[in-house]
Amino acid sequence: MSFSADDFEFMARALRLAERGLYTTTPNPRVGCVLVRDGRIVGEGWHERAGGDHAEAAALKVAGAAAAGATVYVSLEPCAHHGRTPPCTDALIAARVGRVVAAMQDPNPQVSGSGIAKLRAAGIVAEAGVLENEARELNIGFVSRMMRVRPWMRVKIAASLDGKTALRNGVSQWVTGPDARRDGHRWRARSCAVMTGIGTLKDDDPRLSVREVETSRQPLRIVVDSRLRITPEAKLFDGGAVLVATATHDAAKARELEAKGAAIVVLPNPEGKVDLLRLARHLAGLGLNEVLVEAGMNLDSALLRAGVVDELLMYLAPHMLGDAGRGMLDLGDLTQMNQRLELDIRDTRLFGADLRVLARLGKT
Repeated sequence: MSFSADDFEFMARALRLAERGLYTTTPNPRVGCVLVRDGRIVGEGWHERAGGDHAEAAALKVAGAAAAGATVYVSLEPCAHHGRTPPCTDALIAARVGRVVAAMQDPNPQVSGSGIAKLRAAGIVAEAGVLENEARELNIGFVSRMMRVRPWMRVKIAASLDGKTALRNGVSQWVTGPDARRDGHRWRARSCAVMTGIGTLKDDDPRLSVREVETSRQPLRIVVDSRLRITPEAKLFDGGAVLVATATHDAAKARELEAKGAAIVVLPNPEGKVDLLRLARHLAGLGLNEVLVEAGMNLDSALLRAGVVDELLMYLAPHMLGDAGRGMLDLGDLTQMNQRLELDIRDTRLFGADLRVLARLGKT
């Protein structure tokens, strides 16, 4: 299957439109759509939020009668099932479009090729595969939830250049500068949830809210607290939804936290800690696509051992905190070089004086 330069150009536009929903579409994917007729864009749109128009419907409204015979560029295969909104395939067929080009097939088992098949059955040329990698990256959390039944988990770490996240006494504000912290808020804004551990909660009492960038939605705040030591006075209860994951059955404490608006989930493992793999699956069941972890070495390392970490978002500041400082990750006592944690660095850039490194686990 071959695609033209125009196909790539208009799909790139569809992806840029999809990015406009970066902070708002959860639990739905970010999708953009462009309608082109005689080489000219006659309609475009993007999915803004769950329950609202899908990108195809938004673009068809703009195009009106000009949609007939048009080529449709959409960053994700059109849906063929009834959800909160009618199937996009039906709308495209009714509009009598001539061709549909999708960046990628929908990983949702309810769609997964059926949208393209339905369009073809109606006599519409339908293809997929233009800028597929870019489309997948934009919706990597949605893909993870659909195909692996767990969210894409991104661990954020702020550290000195010698790999220390705090002083020995736990003081960590501020390891990095304001530009790096502002970028961290952008990652919070795009995430469905922000997770921390009880240790970080007791040391820093964070709000875990998005403050440095404009957003109409706050992520769910998640606390991993095996022994249910969290207090109702914690700042993260000041507005927004909170989920406390614990291994302890304590009805009185649970009622106290629920009175503050928290939801409690009890997921013990045989060691009396929170079962982190079960937690990840529970979060997928809640419709969470991307989870940003902002915790300390203990929870970060436990998540790593549980096999649920996908990506490290590391901000490295140009200073040293010395050997006595707290480290980034506990990888155990490695005795062979082949035991090291392999990373695939995907992006590096400066924010102020701090270097941001985005890396995935394992070589690709």
